[in-house]
Amino acid sequence: MRSALAAVGLAACVVAAVPAGLRWVRVAQREHYLAGAATRFAWRWWTSSPVEVAAALVGLAAAIVGAVVPATVLASAAIVAFGPRGLGVRGRTSKLRWTRRCKSVGAALATVLAAAIAISAAAGGLRGAAVGAAVALVLLPLLLDGVLALLRPVEDRLAHRFVARAADRVERVAPQIVAITGSYGKTTTKSYVAHLLAGRFDVVASPRSFNNRAGLARTVNDLLAPGTDVLVAEMGAYGPGEIAALCAWLPPKVAILTAIGPVHLERFKSLDRTVAAKAEITERAAVTVVNADDDRLASLASRLEGEGRRVVRCSAVDPKVEVAVIVARGGLALYRDGVLEGTVEVAEAKRPPALSNAACAVGAAFALGCTPAEILERLASLPVTANRLEVTRSSSGAAVLDDTFNANPAGAALALAALAANSPDGGRRVVVTPGMVELGSAQPAENAAFARAAAQVATDVVVVGRTNRRALTAGVLSARQSGDDARLRYAATREEAVELVRSELGAADAVLYENDLPDHFP
Repeated sequence: MRSALAAVGLAACVVAAVPAGLRWVRVAQREHYLAGAATRFAWRWWTSSPVEVAAALVGLAAAIVGAVVPATVLASAAIVAFGPRGLGVRGRTSKLRWTRRCKSVGAALATVLAAAIAISAAAGGLRGAAVGAAVALVLLPLLLDGVLALLRPVEDRLAHRFVARAADRVERVAPQIVAITGSYGKTTTKSYVAHLLAGRFDVVASPRSFNNRAGLARTVNDLLAPGTDVLVAEMGAYGPGEIAALCAWLPPKVAILTAIGPVHLERFKSLDRTVAAKAEITERAAVTVVNADDDRLASLASRLEGEGRRVVRCSAVDPKVEVAVIVARGGLALYRDGVLEGTVEVAEAKRPPALSNAACAVGAAFALGCTPAEILERLASLPVTANRLEVTRSSSGAAVLDDTFNANPAGAALALAALAANSPDGGRRVVVTPGMVELGSAQPAENAAFARAAAQVATDVVVVGRTNRRALTAGVLSARQSGDDARLRYAATREEAVELVRSELGAADAVLYENDLPDHFP
């Protein structure tokens, strides 16, 4: 009888391994196959609610007890096959893509699971195999991270040929390279640089958020054609050395640093390490353009200047620096070295939300030889970056502020100001948000502070998902103690929140969608 139960339990574990494996491989794919990501997200999901905690403990206990009572492994198989709640196999917002790398990771994970079962069977027979399979299932995210670590050298070798081809093309085409990095503002600044330079140069810019090795290699291999004058490359990093590696084959003539903040602090551990990692972009650059409104970058600018480097300070508030773009009556004023070069008319609703990004783009354009007249002509028509404080009107007439690609405290503060500016007196103001992530130890405090500020502006705050629910709730409740009475509401998914808001708002109302997390976050 026990042998039969062990056989059934083993079969159940093998079947459960399919959806569980697909689920966590999808998470790994969304996290760029970084070793450690699957375990980190498994912890987030299994601790996201009391129900998940209880299920995880039951699954682990059932796997261990299976050594004595084989039937309990069925509980482990069921829990791992269907849990955690909300983490789908195929995904809603971030579907599993069957790339070559995904197939390799899946095959390697299946091999590891099979090996674990075989070793357990050799040690304890059928019952041992069932228990080994159940334990392996419970520890599947950890096993997946081990697979990712083992495959990393192989993937690096495979990627090298694409990077080598891209490096060869860069050398042959020989464009002037503008490289952009920072904790936030990279994509917006990139679009501004490309727009300002397009009046004089043939420009290629890395699309969307293609800012890592694979994305930039693809940009060069697919888009960089003979005759291209300027390549604008956004560069992201999760740790020290990554930007230096990118600049080794994409040596910038102009480097731009947009801002430093707690984005990805979970990985960098400290803002000093963030500054050091981002500053790698300056090592090969002839000119470094910095946002001087950021204290840390202002300090970096002084250090670079002390080393004899050419630095262009840019500002949205100080007309005395090398380049400034400042709000003026009816539009924007452009200053260079403290001298007013001219003004352009820009409606308030169309002004860049963070003028420091525009100032940095202008600084890069000056560094490449554009004239004040050329820049002023195009400054009035800076593009709006999709999903970054984009303002539209819904069919009901309500103002919709789409800031779903923003995930930093400074940008969130700008978004709340924009919500206040785009909603008439007396109307409802709604903030829909899952909060901000990857802020390390600062994440609870930053989300609570944001929710407190949101409750001071909004009539309703809709918290999406479970990732930051506790901190966001605490922030709204704190605001209530100060007399603000924003209504606090919850939605499991962004889609649910959109339906809720859409059914209630009219022409006198406004809604801000602040950040959006893919559905591999709880």
